[in-house]
Amino acid sequence: MNEKQLAAEKSIEFIKDGMIVGLGTGSTVFFLVNKLAESVKQGLNITCVSTSNQTSELAKSLGIKILNLNDVDQIDLTIDGADEVDKNLNGIKGGGGALLYEKIVANASQKVIWIVDSSKFVEKLGRFPLPVEIISFGSKQLFNRFDELGFRPQIRKNGSNNFITDSGNLIVDLHLNEIDDAIILERQIKLMHGVVEVGLFNNIADTVIVGKEKSTEIFSRK
Repeated sequence: MNEKQLAAEKSIEFIKDGMIVGLGTGSTVFFLVNKLAESVKQGLNITCVSTSNQTSELAKSLGIKILNLNDVDQIDLTIDGADEVDKNLNGIKGGGGALLYEKIVANASQKVIWIVDSSKFVEKLGRFPLPVEIISFGSKQLFNRFDELGFRPQIRKNGSNNFITDSGNLIVDLHLNEIDDAIILERQIKLMHGVVEVGLFNNIADTVIVGKEKSTEIFSRK
């Protein structure tokens, strides 16, 4: 069993009968959804809210009930992956392109757990390109602004076409290498006109489950 699967399956222990559960997006969540479907078939009674069309389709195909976020008052627990996590449990997310919906669902949740393999647990954020979701109108000017700031922007592609998010926007990946202050950077980027959301998830995860070789390690926010 690989580290992603170890972390994903460990997170199932936090899901209780009757919960409304938020499901994230990405390769680690794929393991979660498949294992969760087994528990549902064995009688676990839960309702889920998804952060992407991709996750919704997978969950529904496996018999997991999915509701629209607007149809629930709040989410008991959201489990999601992350592209990088630091020792303060801040992270970069959006490698799968679902950062906007992931942040909305996380903010509607009483508890947030991230599941990652050991390579994602880092000393300092920034080696993974930082995703920024932007609207297409004025995207060239915003791209140039990122370039002027030394952010080394790159429009995300899907083959030869621009990658389009579930909400119809573009993603610019910023190649920063190192982020000195994630909270200040998040605020700086979000104030730029045309930015919808930035993939810095600060003070959001309550717990991070890290798959390490053949076991897991759990970190919780102090």
